[in-house]
Amino acid sequence: MSGVPARPRRPAGISHRYVAFLRGVTPQNAGMADLKRCFESAGFGEVRTVLASGNVVFSSGLTSPAEIQDLAEHAMAIGMGRTFGTVVRSAQSLQTLLDADPFAVFSVPQEAKRVVTFLRDAKEAGPDLPIERDGVQILKRLGNDVLTAYVPHPKGPVFMVMLEKAFGKDITTRTLDTVRKCLAAA
Repeated sequence: MSGVPARPRRPAGISHRYVAFLRGVTPQNAGMADLKRCFESAGFGEVRTVLASGNVVFSSGLTSPAEIQDLAEHAMAIGMGRTFGTVVRSAQSLQTLLDADPFAVFSVPQEAKRVVTFLRDAKEAGPDLPIERDGVQILKRLGNDVLTAYVPHPKGPVFMVMLEKAFGKDITTRTLDTVRKCLAAA
């Protein structure tokens, strides 16, 4: 991450809303106030954390999610001495996803949790979908977002093992309800 500027270059008067989804954040390993400070030190504006699971809403004049991801990780490394894998989506792209009601076309059990997995980088190919096993349905890939539904299983979070096997570990997953809450905070 060397060479990442300490402050973003912002076009004058232009600001966009983003949500950063951080992989592996829990209240035990990262304080939300610390994350907020790191994002502010990177030059992002109107920073808010949502829930205590590594969701950060902010403004930036930057338009490249990859550049924003690198800048956020650099700021965490400096401010917290550690970093969490960061996946950034614009508030506009999340609104488009939710407006499309993407799970409506699938036969998903009523009790199933609906989750969106955010891939950090563009992946050329992935597995043929859908994949179904142990109450998990990896349904569809929409660009760099993957739709999954699962029914809690006695074996634990089988859906995460399946997602990592299919798409690697450079991903992070949120329930559809969490995505809605993040968007509402944006």
